[in-house]
Amino acid sequence: MHDNAFKHIDLVIFDLDGTLYEDTDHFDHYAKRLSEELSEQKRANFFQDYDDMKKGNHAVSIGKAYDVVRDWVVETDPFTGQVSGVTDWDGGLVPTAQWKAVYPGAVSFDFDTLIAIGDGWWLPNAAARHYGVSDPQPAYHQTKEYMATDQFELTVIEGLRTGLQALGQKKQIVLLTNSTPDDVERLLSMLDLTDVFTDVVTSAGKPQHTKAQFKTIMERYDASAERTLSIGDNYLNEIIPAGAIGMKAIYIDLEEGAVQYGDRKIRSISELIQEMHDTH
Repeated sequence: MHDNAFKHIDLVIFDLDGTLYEDTDHFDHYAKRLSEELSEQKRANFFQDYDDMKKGNHAVSIGKAYDVVRDWVVETDPFTGQVSGVTDWDGGLVPTAQWKAVYPGAVSFDFDTLIAIGDGWWLPNAAARHYGVSDPQPAYHQTKEYMATDQFELTVIEGLRTGLQALGQKKQIVLLTNSTPDDVERLLSMLDLTDVFTDVVTSAGKPQHTKAQFKTIMERYDASAERTLSIGDNYLNEIIPAGAIGMKAIYIDLEEGAVQYGDRKIRSISELIQEMHDTH
């Protein structure tokens, strides 16, 4: 039994994608766009691996990293950046001496050569890189364009609007997202969450600028780190940076994986709606 998540909190910072909506069709659309750059044989293997990843039956999973150059799957401590283990693409162990020669100290992610698998966007990305797609950005932009069409539908989470409105009467609630202003306006409209947040910060540059964004927002609302809560589905973007500066964090894990980050892990934001109403 958990205490009310918002009990000792003055400021709540929400992510958008994967947090305020839980649909995952766009990840599959992204995978399809990426697959179009592959040969027929590679395409079949790509989809098999991607399907295995989604089921938790592959070496690549959310919470790990993918070394594009060496085709290795890397486990790291998210707080220290130290590597704790490495496998090849098929899950075979890479000898410790071999990977320690490559990663003698803390590693950093650059989203080009060492990719952090922070959420569902990065599973098809890693699979595509493995099979030879050198630049996944065009497929990503095509997917974002698809998400701006009438073909793309989002499921409104029942009760979330009234829950956030109730929370907003007692706390400062801020939306912090990497999405562009146009995308955010459209998504919030689709989700019936327009005019719910105290403030909306777009094009946030997470994870590189997450801590700086958090500090700016806390200063704006005169909130201490101890009484500020980050809620999101990407451990690298929203959870680890929060913990690093003393904030509270709730990690949304739609796949209910083994990784445990933040002060609490939930499967859906819907689990917090009653607490939004109940808190003081």
